[in-house]
This record gives sequence, C-alpha cells and structure tokens, in this order.
Amino acid sequence: MKFGTKAVQSGNGPDPATGAVMTPIYQTSTYHQASPGQHKGYEYSRSGNPTRASLETALAQLEDARFGLAFSSGMGAEDAIIKLLKPGDEVICTNDLYGGSYRMFVHIFQPLGIRFRFVDMGSTEQVAAALTPATRMLWIETPTNPLIKIIDIAALTQLVKGKGILTVVDNTFATPYLQSPLKLGADIVVHSATKYLAGHSDVVLGAIMLDDEELRNRLFFIQKSCGAVPGPMDSFLTLRGIKTLHVRMERHCQNAAAVAQYLAGHPKVAVVNWPGLSEHPGHAVARKQMRAFGGMLSFSLKGDSQADAFKLMEKLRIFTLAESLGGVESLIGHPATMTHASIPEAERLKAGLSNSLIRISAGIEDAEDLLADLEQALAAV
Repeated sequence: MKFGTKAVQSGNGPDPATGAVMTPIYQTSTYHQASPGQHKGYEYSRSGNPTRASLETALAQLEDARFGLAFSSGMGAEDAIIKLLKPGDEVICTNDLYGGSYRMFVHIFQPLGIRFRFVDMGSTEQVAAALTPATRMLWIETPTNPLIKIIDIAALTQLVKGKGILTVVDNTFATPYLQSPLKLGADIVVHSATKYLAGHSDVVLGAIMLDDEELRNRLFFIQKSCGAVPGPMDSFLTLRGIKTLHVRMERHCQNAAAVAQYLAGHPKVAVVNWPGLSEHPGHAVARKQMRAFGGMLSFSLKGDSQADAFKLMEKLRIFTLAESLGGVESLIGHPATMTHASIPEAERLKAGLSNSLIRISAGIEDAEDLLADLEQALAAV
C-alpha cells in the first residue's frame, strides 16, 4: 500500500456501533463491566480508549511498525522512553538538540542518576569514541533542531548493534513520509505529533512507534502507570491531520526549497541550513535516507546581530513569530531566546547556535507570498 493510501486509511474503519466513517470521539473516562474484572477490552481511559486505539494503530502503520503508543505530548513520550533506564545508565545525544529535551534530560533525569553526554553525531567516529560500558541509549535527532544537521541513522545503529544499546530517533522534523528510521535499524521512533502529524497547530500530542513487543509492553506499562495519555479529542484531531500528511508534506518541502534558495542568494544572509542545498554538509546522507529534504530550515545573518534578527522577525507579515512548527501556516522563531533558551549560552554557541540564528517552519501558503514577505523584512535590516 502506498503512503498516501495508508495516511488516509490507517486506523480507519466504519464504527461497529453506528457505521460512522470517521472514528468517533469516545468522550468517556470509564466503561461498563458485566461483572468485576469482566470488560470488553476497555476499563478506564488512562489504560485505553477506542479513539486513542485507532490513533495508535494509525501511528504504527505510518512508520511500518508493529506497535504505536500515543502520549499527551512529545515530552511525555520522551519521558516514558528515558524511564526505561536506571541510575548509572548513560545516554549519548546529539549536541544540537531540542531545548525541551535538553531541559528534561539535564534538569529532571540527570539528578536521578542517568547521565547524558552531548556529542556531534554527524561524526560516527565521535560517537564511537564517546561510548562507554555504561552507555545504554543513543538519542538521535535528524534533521536536528534548530541547525538542521543530518545524522546517518544506519551508520549509528550499525555501530551499536549487539551491544545492548537502544537507538531512539526523533523523527518529528522528517515525519514518516520522508524518513523511516525503523527500516534503518532504529529500535524506537518518537514524534512530537503536535507538529507535522497533526499539522494544524491545534493539538499537543506525542507518539512512539516500535517493533519489539517486550519493549512495547514496558512502555505501555509506563504510559498506563504514569498517565501521560492524550484525550479522545486530541486523538481524533491527530487522526484527522494524518489523513493529509502526504499532501501537506509535499507543499512544505516545496516551499522550504524556495525559501532556502532565496535566502542562500541574499547578500545579508551568512548561512542557510537546509539539507536540500548541495553545499549542506549532510546533503549526501539526506539524499540517501530521506525521500525529500523537509519543511524546516534555519539561517543566520551577516554580523550575527541579535537586534537585526529581532527587527527582521518583527517586520514579517505572513510568517508568524511563534513557538512550535509543522502547522499549515509558516512560523518563524529565534531559538536562542525561544525554543532553546534553556540551554546555557556557552553550550549553545559551542554547538553553533548563534545569536542571530532564525528558524523557519515553511507552511503551505503560496511560495511567492512567502518570498515577498522575507524580501520586505530583510530590506528593513
């Protein structure tokens, strides 16, 4: 089955009670039992809900996985994955990491005895050198947030194969439409489904997809026990969004290409980070492991002036200055003061996240209007 058909049909089927084509919103917290302990698959909505079950089926099918689990947020999904570990375990992460992940890893789990080390995962050699007998997990983001670096998933999963190290890939930026980490050897795929999967900036939801049944059961136990589950309305809205994922991603990629090429030729722009540009350091790997180059890009200005970056963003009329990404509308943000403000400045600068870096989530508007908006804003800098 082709991806577009899967996106429309996954998790879908006539409701057995009414024949409804769309999965109903089962807005209930509890379920009737014929006698104590005797129920028809559902007992309490923290452990299971029919709307959420349809979504979890759809999530698994999108990633060609055996299992899917839905959470109340992307961070809720990440929290569950780290809870697979124990004090003394070590996680090797990319040094260009989403600020919310960094904050949770360093400020929540590190004090509990789990160690996190941040390295340049663009270099397989650096990852190999960082491994220790305590390493139990590789945490891979690709493309990374916000520098849009590309990490070779197959190379890193092969590096740790047979060593008792789980490989987790945050596939939020690429989506299952552009990249299939499980087929490249990953053990777990995690998404902030808030972004492209739901796609309309009206949902907060997280997702995990995987093949290993024992690992799925451990994560389900954490999900049920700790309670970071999405409600039926958010599950319904994400199912609705998934149906157009392939169509939206095609336009996101087209618009990102137009914006990246425009910025790359602008005299006020120092560097553009988008893997579709032939000069991008990860271009060859992206061509190998992605089906297209994605809707996310970032760029910095000549002179690296934060004041100029602010001026540019404040002048925009179509791009919306806001947190998050992956919605149908084009969003722009300043990572150093927004999404990555929790990362200490010295570490941020060391990783290459400069003061003038601007991140763009290209929406699905007409590309000509986006370019005109950037043109008038850059003229004011």
